[in-house]
Amino acid sequence: MIISVWRYSHLTLAISSFLLLTIASVTGIFLAFEPVIEKSRDYKAASFDTLTLAQTVPLLKEKFPGIQEVSVDDHQFVLVKYAAEEGGDQQVYVDPATGKVLGIPTEKLPLFQWMTTLHRSLFIHETGRILMGITAFLLILIAVSGIFLVVQRQNGWKNFFSNVEKTGFAQYYHVVFGRISLFFILAIALTGTYMAVYRFMPTPGKASALIDESQIKEEPLKELSEFTVLQQTPLSSLQKLQYPFSDFPEDYYNVQLKGRELCINQFTGDILAQQNYTKTYQLANFSLRWHTGRWGTIWALLMALASAYILFFIYSGFAITLKRRRGRSKNKFKAKDARILILVGSENGGTFKFADAIYTQLIRHGEKVFITDLSNFTAFPNAEQLVIMTSTYGQGDAPSNAKRLADRIRQYPQGQTIQYSIVGFGSRSYSRFCQFAFDIEKLLQKTSWANPVLPVYTVNDKSPQDFSGWMTEWTHKTGFSMLMPRELLEPDTADLKKLSVTSRTNPDEEASFIIQFKSSQLRHAVSGDLLAIYPRNDHRERLYSIGKVDKNIQLSVKLHEHGLGSSFLNHLQQGDIIKAKLVKNQHFRFPKKTKKVIMVSNGTGIAPFLGMITENRRKIPIELYCGFRNRSSFTLYEPFLNKQLSKGNLASLSLVLSREEEKEYVSHRLLKNSDAILQCLKNGGVIMLCGSLSMQNDVMKVLEDICSVEDPMRLPELVAQGKILTDCY
Repeated sequence: MIISVWRYSHLTLAISSFLLLTIASVTGIFLAFEPVIEKSRDYKAASFDTLTLAQTVPLLKEKFPGIQEVSVDDHQFVLVKYAAEEGGDQQVYVDPATGKVLGIPTEKLPLFQWMTTLHRSLFIHETGRILMGITAFLLILIAVSGIFLVVQRQNGWKNFFSNVEKTGFAQYYHVVFGRISLFFILAIALTGTYMAVYRFMPTPGKASALIDESQIKEEPLKELSEFTVLQQTPLSSLQKLQYPFSDFPEDYYNVQLKGRELCINQFTGDILAQQNYTKTYQLANFSLRWHTGRWGTIWALLMALASAYILFFIYSGFAITLKRRRGRSKNKFKAKDARILILVGSENGGTFKFADAIYTQLIRHGEKVFITDLSNFTAFPNAEQLVIMTSTYGQGDAPSNAKRLADRIRQYPQGQTIQYSIVGFGSRSYSRFCQFAFDIEKLLQKTSWANPVLPVYTVNDKSPQDFSGWMTEWTHKTGFSMLMPRELLEPDTADLKKLSVTSRTNPDEEASFIIQFKSSQLRHAVSGDLLAIYPRNDHRERLYSIGKVDKNIQLSVKLHEHGLGSSFLNHLQQGDIIKAKLVKNQHFRFPKKTKKVIMVSNGTGIAPFLGMITENRRKIPIELYCGFRNRSSFTLYEPFLNKQLSKGNLASLSLVLSREEEKEYVSHRLLKNSDAILQCLKNGGVIMLCGSLSMQNDVMKVLEDICSVEDPMRLPELVAQGKILTDCY
């Protein structure tokens, strides 16, 4: 509920202010360059920081007989205003140590004049200033509501700057850039708001109002350089000094410093009156310098960048909102007529992509299906199958379109038995991975009408492989005919990188071979990632697990007679260049903090493990169970693994042959070593599987049997906790 309040507040504020925010941001970017241009003129004297007013004021009076005032701007340029002999007032930048003229102020560029007026008042004077002030205040509220949304998303304040789950370009960078620019955007918003408010505050009192003219004296007469107050005041603290207009005693030096205003007797140097600036006035000056970028060149550029970030947030915010609302399938059947119900819980709309793909396939196969939000749970009189697909939001909370599910389940008990399957979508980088999916299962277990088809199935980082695993099991259990939706596997060929072949072995007796590539563009590849190749330069993609060996990308390939990808790779020669794409596989990483790792593979599924073993610098005990058909098919890897055993990167190797000697599979060997497997899991170890789906199914069944000794329900929990990692096809 609370998260919905923040979300809708954030969205409402953004919608209500986006037009004026766009104007303020665009003009802000331009105006940020004005102080940069001014600063580039570089009229600051080298001795500026060491001079006092007693040194500068008399000198400038001598150099410019008609001098009226001297001021110091935000760039610490000294500006003199004087009455010229030829008539009229003149202004020049001077060296305060010598009185030498350094330059003449130029008129503000018309572009900056136009932009300034638009930025401040929209060309509608006070009304515009009020509107822009309100816009700045709304920006504060948007930033604050955004902070709370990030806190919820990141599972608390302490994770505020932790890694962000990648859920699409707009969503990901909306959060990442938001955290980077938060301080600067708040600076813009707070200073802009304060300057708008300050216009309506009382004007601070003038020091001249405090002068007691009856106390003004003309003696003892002192030289200007002998004035104590000028001797004690550094030039760097000066904002403006006005010289006396005449020789009358009532005229005085008016000195505006950074913290106070002084009136000084022009004959004796006595302070006639002084007025300290109020905090509100000083804060207004401070806000002006920060908001306009006059604080310095780097700050001005940061203000420009922050304004650009605001424009990006406007774009990405609307992109996220549109994504949530589009692309949902239209139901062909009514809920009361449907045999299959697909209920979706999604905060950002990403889960609907998977649900819609399933819905479409089932409809094509003539099934009566109904798809809707989880909060729309109601009576489904003809339902036989219930498929729930949901993400988790924040600290294990329900997505916003699933908030009412618990109440609705209690409100609408079903009149017939319904089989259900729950698929949780999330990221293992979060501690409460897919928590809401498990919470739903607990709700359904309390009902009398719901029977599970499968345990809760989890999909990490929207992995097509994970989802394919659920589909395989669900269709096997229910009998529905369905293939992995093509749209979930469609490749993005926009980010292909070049790789050159460094070596390739010839196919062995089992037609397996190893090929290595190097690529300066894919140095960030990690063992366990996938390499997507396009053998025909079309959309037909082939994925291979990567092993990072000696900084090269290594693939282990089984050559199939008509295999598109394997034939393509087998024809490559050393030095050949191909284009491919790296597919990050975050859920299948070698664990850095664990006491033990058991790796299980069959055939070329050993590929990522070869890289992980070489990178085992912490010497974590690794036990490798690798299955091959016969000993000759192991020859390709034997020298390498023996070397890793001797180096201590690999603790033990268990070779399993299915056609020779004991003729068994890795699942059989694991069952024989069930005590060791159970101890590994109990002690916080990790089991990793890579290879065929059939091997995965066999091994998971064995692991389920092993875990059932302790707790029948423990295996799904271990999978959800990342203690059992799979990457099988």
